Amino acid sequence: MPEISTAVILCPVNYAQLLFPDFSLILCGYLVCRYTALNRTVWEQVESLVYFFLFPVLLFHSIVRTPLDLQAASHLIMAGLLLGLSTIGVTYALPFLPFIGRHIDTRLHAGSAQVGFRFNSFIALALADRIAGPQALLLIAVLIGVCVPLFNVAAVWPMARHGQRGFWRELARNPLIIATGSGLLANILGLHIPSWIEPTLQRIGAASLALGLMAAGAGMQFGHLAKAKTLAVGVLGIRHFIAPLLAWGLAQAFALDSVQTSVLLAFSALPTASSCYVLANRMGYNGAYVAGLVTLSTLLGMLSLPFALGVLR
Repeated sequence: MPEISTAVILCPVNYAQLLFPDFSLILCGYLVCRYTALNRTVWEQVESLVYFFLFPVLLFHSIVRTPLDLQAASHLIMAGLLLGLSTIGVTYALPFLPFIGRHIDTRLHAGSAQVGFRFNSFIALALADRIAGPQALLLIAVLIGVCVPLFNVAAVWPMARHGQRGFWRELARNPLIIATGSGLLANILGLHIPSWIEPTLQRIGAASLALGLMAAGAGMQFGHLAKAKTLAVGVLGIRHFIAPLLAWGLAQAFALDSVQTSVLLAFSALPTASSCYVLANRMGYNGAYVAGLVTLSTLLGMLSLPFALGVLR
């Protein structure tokens, strides 16, 4: 895999500059949704546009445009999968842990467990290029592709007490999985995107990141968190503290290079997926509580990302 020069951030001020563009867009989305006529109903349609069209195009383009050495990236992929399995296992175990387990409602946990391991793909792709250039963007896109199926299954599994009909079919129709799979196939076959369409794809990618981040802000809600504080501390602690520590250990164990280590650490410290509350609502669980977790996770990302990339890196 070609070596990419990386500007390593050494001080908190630089991390603030690194994160400011993305979190300012999240704030813009929150303010626009709260104080203008562009309310939550409008932003739900924006989320659909990003999720089903703009974002898959960005994923496909990110994977195809840079040659991928799967053998060189295999350690990062294994580390990412082990990180995912570990955080899923710890999150699932919360109701059974001594002392805190008895304070956790099992049904509320079933709908909220996904917050502990899912991640915001929009923020991941927005950060990657600034962390370590195009190579990081390619690697984070591959991590998204291999982890999305695992995390989708793990998110639905606790909630799937009934209605599993068509579950695997829906998983196979996931636009992120389709985009990643087709992008990897095109990359392996050595296919290239014609130069005349590159500018269009770049503009679609820029639109997907800006709208995706603003949609994450528009979905922020602060109510309902007080009803289950122990569960909130548990899943958010896993997402923003335990996961980065595990990622650091895995980076050492697999002897990842500097770019791959930066990608894995950033991946581990991301805010949770903004679609968590949509899934919880759709499956009949407490969507309002999960929305509160998503909101707090988005804010905690401003601490966990500098922690992972600055302290652990």
